[in-house]
Amino acid sequence: MTLSLHRVHHVAIICSDYQVSKAFYVDLLGLRVVAENYRAERDSYKLDLALPDGGQIELFSFSSPPPRPSRPEAAGLRHLAFVVDDVMAAKAWLEAQGVAVEPVRIDEFTQKRFTFLADPDGLPLELYEGQTIRD
Repeated sequence: MTLSLHRVHHVAIICSDYQVSKAFYVDLLGLRVVAENYRAERDSYKLDLALPDGGQIELFSFSSPPPRPSRPEAAGLRHLAFVVDDVMAAKAWLEAQGVAVEPVRIDEFTQKRFTFLADPDGLPLELYEGQTIRD
């Protein structure tokens, strides 16, 4: 038998301010809410957000989560990358919404444009210019 991975099912993110992060991912980035549940025993929300490729982001709230150790080279998840058609247009739109976006760079191996921004908790998000992967 060989392990056959097909795609990423979900990425889980713990946020420090649920309402701020929900607004960022839903209202600003435009991700669609699949389900939103409050877990009273944990005093925690779990928000499932749909990605265009069928994957999901799970947004969790927990009381007093520890901060991210450093950016972006802490052990663990380095960043989350999204494919966009036009990095420059996406950067300009985000900046018009008041989001700080780093200067656009060129990937030395693929020659594709990319840039970084941060979610409300400082999680690095990359916008990578390219085509979406199709089945």
